[in-house]
Amino acid sequence: MFSMHWIGRAFLGAGAVALAACGGESGAPTSGAVDAADAESVVNIYSGRHYDADLEIYDAFTEKTGVNVNLIEAGGDALIERLAREKDASPADIFITADAGVLWRAESRGLLASIDDETLRDRVPEQYRHPEGQWFGLARRARIIIYNTEMGLPEGLDDYEDLADPAYRGMICIRSSSNVYNQSLLASIISHSGEEAAAEWARGVVANFARKPQGNDTSQIEAVAAGLCRIGVVNSYYVARFVGTDIGDKVGVLFPNQAGRGAHVNISGAGVAAHAPNRENAVALLRYLLEDDSQSAFARSNNEYPVVADIAPSGPVATLGEFQADRLSVSELGRNQRLAVEIFDRAGWP
Repeated sequence: MFSMHWIGRAFLGAGAVALAACGGESGAPTSGAVDAADAESVVNIYSGRHYDADLEIYDAFTEKTGVNVNLIEAGGDALIERLAREKDASPADIFITADAGVLWRAESRGLLASIDDETLRDRVPEQYRHPEGQWFGLARRARIIIYNTEMGLPEGLDDYEDLADPAYRGMICIRSSSNVYNQSLLASIISHSGEEAAAEWARGVVANFARKPQGNDTSQIEAVAAGLCRIGVVNSYYVARFVGTDIGDKVGVLFPNQAGRGAHVNISGAGVAAHAPNRENAVALLRYLLEDDSQSAFARSNNEYPVVADIAPSGPVATLGEFQADRLSVSELGRNQRLAVEIFDRAGWP
């Protein structure tokens, strides 16, 4: 199902955006100035993110540049299918979604344009952007292990690989294999350890289920807090939502693989649509979303971590503590996603 929002000012006349990459007081690049007399005054977003704070950021972009934002919201895969149907008649300028695997699906179907922009490359670390500029990370999240604080963290549990240990039989709550976050996690294990080790891991985790996979990450947190399972695997921003609540007090956090490769990290990210009618405005918006203030607000809106290296996290997620992130390029998550699904199926992971 699609929903549409009209944000910012009324349409101005057609023309071109004049981009001027000048720095603010913090030294961060700005999104560029727009000459209202000549500007093409619109940028059209197809977004898989559904947060009111995002609307506020887009409105601030309009106030700063005069470029009106039109927004259509739906699931990432539904938007991919819409882009594919519309082809070169699509009004979409930017595609935004909440998983690198979904960005890869759009990329693999030729729906995104390669953008050669020095500002975007400088702001986004290499591991969080497409090597040819087809998409750029905007915010990060970690896939972490949680545990029931009353029962305590099971002895010897440090890494993702440990979840397959028979010592944890009947302890694990986790989502189904159809969930893209789990697919991306397994894709990262394939990259690091190979197909055979990844398959062995999946079989081991299945054997350790406390219950058949069900619900979303919130469901796993609630089940761990209630003692239905001792440990779970969820995205960090779900845990941050419970900080300061009774449920949050019953759940502890473990960032895995801190003595090795680091915790698995995924992104919310965006790419310019292949047939974007307002490409320069799309690039201007991407630049704006990577400015210091925008980065903080965009990440905080969903309790994520900023993607720009020198921007500190804020809000509840910051209370979870610092961690070492896996430096694997998130491009690998998409490339290995199909194999991850096959491994899940063979392992009997519902």
